[in-house]
Amino acid sequence: MDSWLKKDREDMTEILRHTVNFAERYFAQQETLPPGRYIPDILMENLPAKGMGALDTLAFFQKNYADKITNSAGPRYFGFVTGGSTPASVAGDWLVSAYDQNACGSNDSIAPQIEQQTIHFFKQLFGLPQEFYGSFVTGATMSNFVGLALGRQWVGEFHGKDVSSEGCHFPLKVISANPHSSTLKSLSMLGIGRNALVKIETLANREAIDINSLEKYLQQHSEPVIVVANAGTVNTGDFDDLLAISELKKKYNFWMHVDAAFGGFAACSEKYDYLTKGIDAADSVTVDAHKWLNVPYDAAMQFTRHKDLQLKVFQNSAAYLGDPLKNPDFFHYTPENSRRWRALPSWFSLMAYGKTGHQEIIERNCSLAKQFGEMISREPEFILLNEVKLNMVCFTLKHPDLTSEIIQEFLRAVRDDKQVFFTPTRYKGIPAVRAAVSNWQTKPKDILMAYEAIKKVYQQLFPKVKGRPIAGHKSF
Repeated sequence: MDSWLKKDREDMTEILRHTVNFAERYFAQQETLPPGRYIPDILMENLPAKGMGALDTLAFFQKNYADKITNSAGPRYFGFVTGGSTPASVAGDWLVSAYDQNACGSNDSIAPQIEQQTIHFFKQLFGLPQEFYGSFVTGATMSNFVGLALGRQWVGEFHGKDVSSEGCHFPLKVISANPHSSTLKSLSMLGIGRNALVKIETLANREAIDINSLEKYLQQHSEPVIVVANAGTVNTGDFDDLLAISELKKKYNFWMHVDAAFGGFAACSEKYDYLTKGIDAADSVTVDAHKWLNVPYDAAMQFTRHKDLQLKVFQNSAAYLGDPLKNPDFFHYTPENSRRWRALPSWFSLMAYGKTGHQEIIERNCSLAKQFGEMISREPEFILLNEVKLNMVCFTLKHPDLTSEIIQEFLRAVRDDKQVFFTPTRYKGIPAVRAAVSNWQTKPKDILMAYEAIKKVYQQLFPKVKGRPIAGHKSF
């Protein structure tokens, strides 16, 4: 055995103690660490011929890199729809690494049983029928990939083709109003192609699909299609009318895929669960736990009522994996054969805080997002672009020469101010800023700090600018 490996095995308790201390220092700085920062590229060093051991490596990392970490797990990171990591989920995630289980075998370890239990919890939380099948995947992209792969298999069977064996050699259309970029990426990976997407009109001043326009398309095209319904758009948190779409399924031939990556967690709250009504009629569903459940990356789920199709698509033929009908392990149903035990942090968080604990996070985030939207709507420097419906705030600058470059300049300055972090977007062609309030630690003072930061930065950047409303846009 390598001498450093032997020593580290003997020093395991000390290594873990130092690691805990390391993490404690990070968590103690949640209020002061910048949520966004610019880090220049580092010099690429040569691989050491002889290592330095775990303790010296921890010390090296602390000296050279630890102070350059972005606090994306903190209370004022409003960039991607990313929660932090609840204390219970951190405990679960550390154990995932310590136990290092491949969560595929159904009875070789408790790991896959815990995943099944966690999926069962989520089906209850989201109001999905118990006959739905589910599993963990890496993120919303892979979950959408799985759902669209099943839809592709379903459409193929209408053409008398087994896509899993023969490939996709027939035209296929995917219908949506505001699909997430991961849907387009999935269409590319699946061989369906990005150009297969047909975009349907949205409702006025909304990102939600116009149901009448959707039905008109379905009336005019008799071939089976995939409809991607959005349960929480990334700009404004808008929802398609899932109930209305489910009613259309009774009249028209389509696969209903619901992208509820973060919006699915609205089901936690009686104030917002009306938005998810109709999700139980879906053929496949995407939900992402490392978003609003606030567990560490990576932890998304896919659900479907068509387990048989999922087996056809993802069945693994290796002899040592056994008969999938007699041994229904996850490697016959998921894209990966090797899978981290990514269900455990979600199980820890659900067990630790229950439905009511996560309901409190959801409702507090939504309330704070609305407060932030109200603050922005009162300021002459900003324009609130959409009514705040959930936890997303979409706004822009009241600048006479508004461009994406102006937005980028503003956001770089906000980032370098080190109080809050946002990401840029475009809303109905308008360069804009998106704030996603998703963190379990965010409190009213964080919203006030964010508001004061963007106002200060705007006045510093554009001291002499007098803005004007955007032509043809309704302010909220």
